[in-house]
Amino acid sequence: MPRRSIILGRTNEAVHPDTVRATVAEFIATAIFVFAGEGSVLSLGKMEMDTWTESGLLVVALAHALAFTVAVAVAMNLSGGHVNPAVTLSMVITGRISVVRAVLYWVAQLLGAVAASLLLRLSIADMRPVGLWVAPGFGVWNAVLLEIIMTFGLVYTFFATMIDLRSSLSNIEPLAVGFITGANILAGGVFDGAGMNPARVFGPALIGWQWKHHWVYWLGPFIGSALATLIYEFLVMPFDTVTYTLQPPLIPEDY
Repeated sequence: MPRRSIILGRTNEAVHPDTVRATVAEFIATAIFVFAGEGSVLSLGKMEMDTWTESGLLVVALAHALAFTVAVAVAMNLSGGHVNPAVTLSMVITGRISVVRAVLYWVAQLLGAVAASLLLRLSIADMRPVGLWVAPGFGVWNAVLLEIIMTFGLVYTFFATMIDLRSSLSNIEPLAVGFITGANILAGGVFDGAGMNPARVFGPALIGWQWKHHWVYWLGPFIGSALATLIYEFLVMPFDTVTYTLQPPLIPEDY
C-alpha cells in the first residue's frame, strides 16, 4: 500500500461542520497558549525580572510547557491538537489533512495568537507584548539552526506520541509535547527565545510591532518540521494502517 501523499482537498471542505469546529478549536487553543506564554514574560517584566536570569527562564519555560500541554489537550479531539503552523505543515506533508484544511488552521492559529496578544495589550495597559528576537552577539543563522533543531524535537515528539499508535503513552500525550516545549526553552531561550512556533511569535510581533529577526521564526520551524516528518514517517514508522492515525479524519469524498 503506497504511503499517503499531499491532498489538496475541495473548496466545500472549508464549510463542513467538522472543519469549522476544528478551526475554531485551533483558534481558541492557540490563544490559550500564547496568552499564558507571552503573559508569563510580561509578568516577569512587571516584577522587574527578565528571561535572561535563571529563575526567569525557568518560569517562562514552565509556563509554556503547562500552557502548551493544556492547549493541545483541549484541541486534540477536534483538530488533532496542532496549535502550531509547523505541526500543521507536517500533517499536510503526510496527507493526514488536506491543504484546504491546513490553510484554515494556519489562519486560525495566527488569528488566535493575535487575539491573545491583543487581549494582553488591553488588559495590561502599561505594557505591550515583547515578542522574540535573536540575542545580541548570537548570529541569525545560528538562530535558524537552533530553531530547526528545537522544532525537529517538538514535531518528532508529536509523531511519536500523538500519531504513532505504538506509543506507550495513553491519554497523556499532550504532556510529552508540553515537556519538550519547556525543555527546549530552557535549552535555547537565552539565545533566540526558542520560538518553535510561527504563530507564537507572530501574535506578539504584530501587536507589539517587533519584527526584528522575525523571518528566523518561520524558516527554522518549517525546515525542522519537514525534516522530522520525513524521518519519522519514512524511516522510523513502518507504513501500516494499524500503527498510525489520521489527524483528523478527512472529509468524505461524497460530501
